Parts: sequence; structure tokens; C-alpha cells
Amino acid sequence: MSTIKAIEFKDGVLYLLDQRKLPLKKELFSCKTFLDVDFAIKDMVVRGAPAIGAAAAYGTVLAAQEFSTDSKEVFLNKMEQALNVLHDSRPTAVNLMWAVKRMRSVLHDNKALTVKEIFEILKKEAELIFAEDIATNKAIAKYGNEIVPLHATILTHCNTGALATAGYGTALGVVREAHYGGKDIFVYADETRPRLQGGRLTAWELKEENIPAKLIADNTAATLIRDGKIDLILVGADRIALNGDTANKIGTFMLSVVAKVYKVPFYIVAPTTTIDYEIETGQEIVIEERSSEEVTCIEGQRIAPEGIDVYNPAFDVTPQENITGIITEKGIIKAPFKENVLKIRK
Repeated sequence: MSTIKAIEFKDGVLYLLDQRKLPLKKELFSCKTFLDVDFAIKDMVVRGAPAIGAAAAYGTVLAAQEFSTDSKEVFLNKMEQALNVLHDSRPTAVNLMWAVKRMRSVLHDNKALTVKEIFEILKKEAELIFAEDIATNKAIAKYGNEIVPLHATILTHCNTGALATAGYGTALGVVREAHYGGKDIFVYADETRPRLQGGRLTAWELKEENIPAKLIADNTAATLIRDGKIDLILVGADRIALNGDTANKIGTFMLSVVAKVYKVPFYIVAPTTTIDYEIETGQEIVIEERSSEEVTCIEGQRIAPEGIDVYNPAFDVTPQENITGIITEKGIIKAPFKENVLKIRK
């Protein structure tokens, strides 16, 4: 089973497995302040919606630790500012906003207590968010395994494993469950330009656990689908609208279109915390646009001419009509998505 640990809070420091360095180096990035966490999220030291949420929760704890010697009034004011910074560190992944909102609520509910007591309560809440995510991922994996056929060939996009969560993974968690359950599966992991999370991270996780796999260039996937070599496509999500429209790593929409044409099942795999009940459709999702250097350079080496304009959205939106189902810890949601999404709401 997975032993990959990407997030650990120990002795007042948040340690993150630096995903910018993988697979060539396995290094930890130490966060001692909430601004370190803000940087880590923005610069993709940590990435993946659930992992970002867990990191932000611990970032709140670091802020409380940093301001612990201030007066109650100053402490509370500084905590509000820190929560706003963490909330805005990236715009698309709803788990980030969910975690910050939850930590803010705990702060407000306990503001009558001493600063020390508030710190301890916030720390326990962050630990709970972390533990809940692991349990959620394992429940997702069990439901997802139900739709994986024996000897299935699965296509993945981006990284949805232990590196993208508190542990185990979402879409890659389903892959793990099928593999360790003896289903004799095979995985095609596409590279996922421009940051190559599939090539650098998913391929690394698959190799770490000896799951049979091949790495492919993004533009190979359509040929494999057309030629009947893919039985199932499993992808993650950064935000899901009420109607089922889903924002995920750029390139997901393209895969869904080809899958629909060739009738290959296309599943979103995500915790229910990724569902944004405040938006009706994917048109309301803010899509983060990142720097041109992610496209024009690889590891600092320029691969495109100086001065060329670049369009670099981090995500795209897959419309609900292209989605076979959404695999969550509460079961598999099928169309009509809005009706069934509302049924599982707490």
C-alpha cells in the first residue's frame, strides 16, 4: 500500500515533499510561517486540491503560532489577515477555500478563549482535516474500484495520488485499490503539459509502488482511445459545479471529448468537499492563468523563442454531458447531476 507522505506537521513546522523537485530529488520544504505556506501553494511546492486544503489548514496553525505572543485583539486581527492571504493563494481549487472557511469558523467560535487555547483548538482542527482526507480517499477508492473491470487499461491525467492529497489519492487511489485488489490493471499516465505532473509525479508514484504503467505524451491519448486501447479514464477535480461541470487540470476537457466520441467511460474522482454548492455551472468557475515561463521553459531551459506571447490556463472545464459519473466518498453520482449532488449534501 502507499507509503508516500507528502505532508507532515511536526514540532511546529509543516514539512512538504517539494513537488517541484520530483522525480529527480526527494526534498522536504519547511514551512515555519503562514507566508511560507502561501508561497508553497502559489509556487506549487504542494498541489492538488485536497493537499492544498490540508496545507492551508496547517498554515492557519502556523499563523496562530506566529502571533501567539500578541494581545487577544491583535492576535484575532492578524489571524483574519492571514486567513485572507491563504484563501487567495490560488483561485480555482475550492478545497482551499473550504479549508480556510472551516478554520475561520473554528477561530470565530472560540474567540472568547485564551490565545493559547485557540491555538490548540486550531491545531486539532487541522489534524482532523488531514485525517478526514485520508479516510475520505480510502472510501472513494472502494466505491471507484466497483467500476474498474478486471484487466482494465486506465488512462490518467495530471497527478491525483498521495502527492495531491493528505494520503492515498483520489483517481490514483482508485487505481491503487484496483491494483492491490488483484484486478491486473495497466495504467497509461499522460505527461500533462506544461508542468508535467503526470510525467514527474504520477509516473513516480506508479514506479514507487510497482503498478504496471507507461508514460505517454499528452497528444498520444486520443490515438489510444480511438484504437480501443483504453477501457476507462479517471481524472481528478479542483472544483465541481452543482450541475456537474468540472474544473480540472488543463487538457481534461479535450480527453472528455474524445472519450465521448469513442464511448469510453469518463469518471471524475473527488471528495464531496470539491463540490461548490454556491455555483450553478462551470461558467462561474474562475480559471487561474499562470506564467508564460511554464510553457516557454523546462527546468530553466528555454524551449520557445524570446518574446512569444503565451496563453497558459492552469485548468479547463469539462461539461457535465461528457462525464459518466463522479466518484466520491459517499458513492458514485450519476446524471441528473444537480439533483443527485443535492441529495448527498450534508
